[in-house]
Amino acid sequence: MAKANQQTITDDLDALLDIFPHYIKDSLVQQEDISDLLEVIMDLGRAPEARFPKREIIIEKKEIEQADLDYVVERIGKFGEDNRAGIERTLHRISAIRNRGKKIVGLTCRVGRAVFGTIKIIEDLVQSGKSVLLLGRPGVGKTTMLREVARVLADDVDKRVVIVDTSNEIAGDGDIPHPAIGHARRMQVATPSLQHAVMIEAVENHMPEVIVIDEIGTELEAMAARTIAERGVQLVGTAHGNTLENLMMNPTLSDLIGGIQSVTLGDEEARRRGTQKSILERKSPPTFDIVVEIQERDRVAIHPDVGAAVDALLRSAPPSTEVRSFDVNGEVKIEKAQAVVEPVIKTKKTAKESKSVKLHLFGVNRSRVTQIGHEMRIKLDIVENLKDATMLVTSKNYYRRRPQKIRDAEEENIPVYVLRGNSPQQVRQFLTTLFTTREGEKPGDFQSAIVEAEEASEQVTENGETVELSPQGSYIRRLQHLIAERNHLNSSSKGRDPNRRVRIYKERMR
Repeated sequence: MAKANQQTITDDLDALLDIFPHYIKDSLVQQEDISDLLEVIMDLGRAPEARFPKREIIIEKKEIEQADLDYVVERIGKFGEDNRAGIERTLHRISAIRNRGKKIVGLTCRVGRAVFGTIKIIEDLVQSGKSVLLLGRPGVGKTTMLREVARVLADDVDKRVVIVDTSNEIAGDGDIPHPAIGHARRMQVATPSLQHAVMIEAVENHMPEVIVIDEIGTELEAMAARTIAERGVQLVGTAHGNTLENLMMNPTLSDLIGGIQSVTLGDEEARRRGTQKSILERKSPPTFDIVVEIQERDRVAIHPDVGAAVDALLRSAPPSTEVRSFDVNGEVKIEKAQAVVEPVIKTKKTAKESKSVKLHLFGVNRSRVTQIGHEMRIKLDIVENLKDATMLVTSKNYYRRRPQKIRDAEEENIPVYVLRGNSPQQVRQFLTTLFTTREGEKPGDFQSAIVEAEEASEQVTENGETVELSPQGSYIRRLQHLIAERNHLNSSSKGRDPNRRVRIYKERMR
């Protein structure tokens, strides 16, 4: 019996192989994994290459000549202003590299595949009538999923679907669209700079119920998308960015999720909210009702209410996120990935109380940190107030801007951990560093060392005794010094590695 998520793939591979010189084609067809071919690279004066999912090969040692490039160009469609062409009635894409004289000196010939069955994981969302925005890194399958969305809505739901097809990415080259889009109609775009105009033209001239658009990337296209949504037409599209937070930080595209503006509160309102007077708020309803973050080809994170998710992130609260994947039987598995943060109750603490590293997240996806922590079986203590935090965690983009919260943390001597990015890999690496083995240390030593410094600082503050901490590496000792300074205490290092350790005390030692 076939699995529920079984996918049918069609790639018209013969049509692509037929455009190559015979010596390239003959070599390719001899490859055992030819059905997995991704692209063929032809650069003038270099040997042709073929790329597969797990390997790259030199097709022939013979260098590419101008005649070889001309042979291919004669057998494909015309190149547009974006230097892309195709093969009629296929999804293959040929991209050109030109010299300063506009002469073609290189070609990237990518295999285009129609994959039927890719949207089972979000089929209920696209059939709901709500506008859906797909996000994800290049190559994760956004355009493939978009093509299948158009076919399902046109054929299975019987809606009037119009595809605005820039570079013929969705429906292939030529005047007759690829059958992978079903009965959806396709409007070609003469040049990428006119994409926004064709979007409006589609609504005004052809009465669609659904507009499908790939790669919304400019302010004009974002404005056109809002105009379409305001006319009651369902939008399904993709945009530059991997996560909802990427869009929030992108001034060009933030209008897609409602736009972000700075608001100055009155003194009384700021006190009531417990915030600074200058805060960020969403300025309008979002263009797209639902955002789908495609993490892997069979795993997505969904924000079912974009407005509520943006509002929560602006308040540094966890948005309600739904994670979907396929189980072993091919059925869609749905999990709620919402952080549950216990309220912080301020009481007088003793050094013997159980402690943990308290994280304050700034510019970091809280639901992602919580989700990955759950996957790693780590109990996280995330606090709302910076003053309650043991460590502030932020992203490189935020740290570079030097906002007030970063400066406040440094003035309070709160250690700041800077993530290179907001990706799951970076978050996982951070949590591994914080809670598990670090360069030969025992699991949990990093967290224990931070807690030890916190408890020692309280002990020194209460009874004035000098406390000597356990030996640590230089990185952890630096954090322990910061914790002592934050508590208005003195500290110094003693001994030699690997037994060098931190002392915390009130008065200068003589």
